[in-house]
Amino acid sequence: MTVPSEAVTAGSASVVSFGERLEQVFAESGQLCVGIDPHSWLLRDWNLPDTAAGAESFGRAVVSAAAGRVGLVKPQVAFFERFGSAGFLALERVLADARQAGLLVIGDAKRGDLGTSVEAYAQAWLSPGSPLEVDALTLAAYMGVGSLDSPLTLAAATGKGVFLLAATSNPEAAHIQQAIVADGPQAGSSVARAVLDEVGQRNARAGAASARVVTGLGSIGVVLGATLDLAAFGIDVHRAPTEFRTPVLAPGFGHQGGNIMDLISIYGGYAGGVIVSESRSVLSAGPHRIEEAIERRVAEVGAVRG
Repeated sequence: MTVPSEAVTAGSASVVSFGERLEQVFAESGQLCVGIDPHSWLLRDWNLPDTAAGAESFGRAVVSAAAGRVGLVKPQVAFFERFGSAGFLALERVLADARQAGLLVIGDAKRGDLGTSVEAYAQAWLSPGSPLEVDALTLAAYMGVGSLDSPLTLAAATGKGVFLLAATSNPEAAHIQQAIVADGPQAGSSVARAVLDEVGQRNARAGAASARVVTGLGSIGVVLGATLDLAAFGIDVHRAPTEFRTPVLAPGFGHQGGNIMDLISIYGGYAGGVIVSESRSVLSAGPHRIEEAIERRVAEVGAVRG
């Protein structure tokens, strides 16, 4: 069972950071995260209708299969959002099941804006008690990491996490993410490296200021694709922080071609904080074999980490 975001210490509420909760999940259940992506073709293969009701049935079945086998799930919001308000209601029910099962939930929504707009996104996804409440949210920092101060502040206050896009697997992103920052404190770094470095600095400041003893994972993470040559993005994986380490959400293993045996060579010093995210490679096993597929992948990821 995962640690709740709020714990009672010495008679008063004390927020447990997302980084601490993630470390506990790693220790108890390993680093595999099961995606919840109700593609049209997957719903068809699962003999479910391509409707909000089908997406709900699919999502709740995946949560049931994941519970007790992994500690993390990642619903892709777009596959629910395509059904409008009915899709969001379906997602709310899937999220409720995941919370009840004690799973850490990463909402893959890739939100990004500034000012009161991004604050409203944060309130929707990171506020305790919200129907869309998740434990961590993916964010896009195209307008600068500083534009995300509102969700970062709310996440810290409520024991939630965020994952900022840094180096993504799609080829269209490379020319932007490999571009060199012209000025400011990150001048001379690639855009991807600048995001990674600023996240690391924020984790270090938050850890140093915390009243709790936190020397492990930070609560702000990055997305680094498993199919990339990260050196081409200006990222030296052997220079990872050793305290208040940066969590990495790593899509690309399995169906997209990333080999779990390369986990350490890909991520170097970040490997211990990598969330191995797999969706189609597990979900395509179908409703009657998904539990077996999850157990197999958990064992394979665990063997790599020792």
